[in-house]
Amino acid sequence: MTRTALYARYSSDAQRDASIEDQLRLCRLHSERQGWQIVDSYADRAISGASLLRPGIQDLIADAQRGRFDLILTESIDRLSRDQEDIAGLYKRMRFAGVRIVTLSEGEVSELHIGLKGTMGALYLKDLADKTRRGMRGRVEQGKAGGGNSYGYDVVKRLDGNGEPVRGDRAVNETEAAVVRRIFRDYADGKSSRTIALDLNQEGLAGPGGGAWGPTTIHGNPKRGTGILNNELYIGRLVWNRQRFIKNPDTGKRVSRLNPKSEWVTQDVPELRIVDQALWDQVKARQQSLTLGPQEKSANPLVDRRRPKYLLSGLLKCGRCRGSYSLISRNLLGCATARDKSTCDNRLNIRIETLEASVLSGLRTHLMDPALFKTFCEEFTREVNRRLIERGATIAAWRKELEKIERELDKAIDAILAGTPPQRLKDRMQVLEDRRAELKDSLATAQEPPALLHPNMAETYRSRISTLHESLRDEGTRSEAAEAIRSLVDQVVLTPEYGELGIHLRGDLAAMLAFAVGKEKPRLLVGTGSR
Repeated sequence: MTRTALYARYSSDAQRDASIEDQLRLCRLHSERQGWQIVDSYADRAISGASLLRPGIQDLIADAQRGRFDLILTESIDRLSRDQEDIAGLYKRMRFAGVRIVTLSEGEVSELHIGLKGTMGALYLKDLADKTRRGMRGRVEQGKAGGGNSYGYDVVKRLDGNGEPVRGDRAVNETEAAVVRRIFRDYADGKSSRTIALDLNQEGLAGPGGGAWGPTTIHGNPKRGTGILNNELYIGRLVWNRQRFIKNPDTGKRVSRLNPKSEWVTQDVPELRIVDQALWDQVKARQQSLTLGPQEKSANPLVDRRRPKYLLSGLLKCGRCRGSYSLISRNLLGCATARDKSTCDNRLNIRIETLEASVLSGLRTHLMDPALFKTFCEEFTREVNRRLIERGATIAAWRKELEKIERELDKAIDAILAGTPPQRLKDRMQVLEDRRAELKDSLATAQEPPALLHPNMAETYRSRISTLHESLRDEGTRSEAAEAIRSLVDQVVLTPEYGELGIHLRGDLAAMLAFAVGKEKPRLLVGTGSR
């Protein structure tokens, strides 16, 4: 029986979980009529089809590549993806894995479906985005909010004459509005955004979304209009389309881009004013005075203020709050959450050079328990080599069988030339030719196994780490060595222990094995995790 996997998806919170069950029910009925065996079902709830970064579809792809099923059945192609590149890539991967794609709408999917439906899906997403933006612009021009809610306001929920919800209405929340005015007054009086955030957190006043206050929540980015101090809605001016968001095709995350000022849509809403004009102007004047001005040292003043990136930048985490450890002075690191929000009690700091020396020492001796890592490497090497040998033996057997078939076909041809009636050899020759074609196809697509791993891989890893440590002292090789070390370390967790900071390294096991093998991305290491 054909082993079949079912997939279902709906894209927005406005839809229901029942949509998933309806899709799967129809797919099950179709599978039963076809006599297919259902192996498993996969689903993604309230996730857009514009990206493949969905847990359900990722599990489906992984299981397909493991050979768990022979066919994928779904309602329509756009359930799998609406992105042209993604659906084409998914089709190619499934075809390579020997897995067919069948939909209730299109039947068995071919290259023609991928081209046409992929284009239609992409156009659908663009049309949907355009319609959404038109609707939002219309609301803004009526003096209604075009996006999410801002701190200091409540969402007004009411229905129109047809019973439909009216969107975009806001009302001032007097409790939060008082906090907004206080922030503006404190900043105008000379307090820093960090000090204001600490004071609010110590008094137990919840920030936007109910979280803790941070400096960036208050000062934000004046150019992009983010942060409490830059929200023009507080002076009764609604600004929409200040920035747009573009999805990064590699990460699937949205990245903001500032729009030209000529494209901004501005509407006066005096009933939503919280901060008077004089106080707003004082804050803007102070922000302007703190802006970096031209300096003689460099054409770009930020170049002179920029701190150099240190070896472990971006890898340091606080063991108490899971926040980042960052520079609090030129050479001193501290918990950013404790310093900026005062919601973490980890006040222990550490010098950069001390931390780097400890981490480098740990890389050589304590990243993973030496005995356990050695045992793991031995077992890993043994298992990988066994599979490589089996793969090599299979390919060798195919070649040997192909040579034997060629000899038998030659003998059959010689027999026909010697006078044997062709009808007696026809069936046998057909079987041999079919098998020959099958073997040639298998050999054409088979990948030669890589070289066997050395059984002393753990020691190889240790010696290569020692070489990296020495390379850091040489200016010519420091940059390359630093990048190699950063690739091996997944996280450095700093946790207060008996009045001192305990340093715990978490390494990327796949990167370590690749490093020990001496390959950038060896296929045999795909799927190994971190520890």
